[in-house]
Amino acid sequence: MKNLNHEKLLIIDFGSQVTQLIARRLRELNIYSEIHPFQKISSVFLKEMDPKAIILSGGPRSVTDKDAPLPPKSIFNMNIPILGICYGQQVLMHMLGGKVKKSFKTSEFGRTKLRKTSASLDLLKGCFRKKHEDVWMSHGDSVSKIPEEFKVYGQSDNATYAVIADVNRRIYGVQFHPEVHHTPMGKKLLENFSKISGFKYDWTVESFRNKAIAKIKTCVGQNKVICGLSGGVDSSVTALLIHKAIGNKLTCIFVDHGLLREGEAESVVKMFKDNFKIKLIHLKEDKLFLNALKGVSDPERKRKIIGNLFIEVFEKKS
Repeated sequence: MKNLNHEKLLIIDFGSQVTQLIARRLRELNIYSEIHPFQKISSVFLKEMDPKAIILSGGPRSVTDKDAPLPPKSIFNMNIPILGICYGQQVLMHMLGGKVKKSFKTSEFGRTKLRKTSASLDLLKGCFRKKHEDVWMSHGDSVSKIPEEFKVYGQSDNATYAVIADVNRRIYGVQFHPEVHHTPMGKKLLENFSKISGFKYDWTVESFRNKAIAKIKTCVGQNKVICGLSGGVDSSVTALLIHKAIGNKLTCIFVDHGLLREGEAESVVKMFKDNFKIKLIHLKEDKLFLNALKGVSDPERKRKIIGNLFIEVFEKKS
């Protein structure tokens, strides 16, 4: 079996509402990435994960705050490419000797015209098909001074340091959000960053499937597995992966709570029993669930009732 360990790109999350979009854009490029909150990142964590590159996300805070969220300084000793986005760019400047100021005069929210400087940069290769590019800005603070190792490669009317880089150390910062669709050049910029980082683009659905099946085989060994099936996507995919790994050693328990769409329960039974040939126990418990939900209108209470009952029924049958 070929090597199933993939190169990793670490996304350090500082609370941006669009951090997940960074991972989505990378997934479209067949790059494996993981999002982890800044609180979790330590030197030990970085050493164990061993990422090939790091992206610092945006966030709602200000690096001028006393308790501003920051990554460990050890990220700069790893000799890997780093890209800071919006707040992430300001983090880089704050930690590397630049300056960030809070000013409503230089705030930008929404679509902005970005123009590149005369200097060329691999990060922007193929991005500018015209004199200006539309980018999406969302910042109050802005960089007011960059370290001498950095140069400016892109500017907007209110962001003198919209694109900056220390090429020798492969550290890049952009004030705008390349991950959103409002920045048409954004995906190309992230692709360029991945090329600079040397990724092989081998993270695919097939590679995930193979890795998951191999991991399940190792974990289960000669044991048997009982899987709780709700009919939803998550449990269905889980059941299929386990079945691919261990075959008839899997038994699924389908708790039919009566809350699926009309005919869906029958479809689940037919698909798993007849199509996939998986051992399936079908428990028709619609009366139990519907009686428990009588008179309940609060969605959160409904969710908890359904979840707790599902566990009780599943454990009883197990």
